[in-house]
Amino acid sequence: MLTAQQIYNRLLDSYGPVQWWPGDEYAIMITAILVQNTSWNNVEKTVAELGERLSPKFMDSLSEEDLQPLIRSCGFYKAKSRYVKKLTAWFKGYDFEVVEVSQKPMLEVRDELLALPGIGAETADAILTYAFRMPSFVLDAYTRRFMARLGYDFKTDEERRAFLTDGIERSANMYGWYHWLILDHCKTRCGKRIKCEGCVFGDVCRKIDR
Repeated sequence: MLTAQQIYNRLLDSYGPVQWWPGDEYAIMITAILVQNTSWNNVEKTVAELGERLSPKFMDSLSEEDLQPLIRSCGFYKAKSRYVKKLTAWFKGYDFEVVEVSQKPMLEVRDELLALPGIGAETADAILTYAFRMPSFVLDAYTRRFMARLGYDFKTDEERRAFLTDGIERSANMYGWYHWLILDHCKTRCGKRIKCEGCVFGDVCRKIDR
């Protein structure tokens, strides 16, 4: 079976150069919430409509009721408006300074994020990696399905994370690039409907519809 590095190399050869979550640090934090249970196209539409208003000070100035129509196209806008406000208030505790957050231990920041409403492990890890450049590998449904189809019978995300980070550079850049390449692959080929012809993993994939 392939190692984590070998999987990465195949992904990079197929979908490189690597990409990064778009936007500044605050925009990354907020879009990590907005993308929950909706398409990235809806998030892009919302971000475009907000424009320069997608800033912590502007968002902090709004009530939840004022924010709701601005993010309506992302769905679940009432709940997400509360999540955005709580995350913004948390960030305000650091004077809206990324460097102030980045100076704290990663696990401590992760625990603080997980304590906020609407932020689970996947969202917290995405914020840590892409916004604050802290190495916390993002595990999502795409990655779980991808690993299962490659034949890795992991039972927990801790097992998946341990495998995917074994032998590769421990950095936010590497973890973010790796996660984004998996997203590219799953959206291009390895979604709920698989497109196997020409796939770089055709020689090892179990092609199980999971």
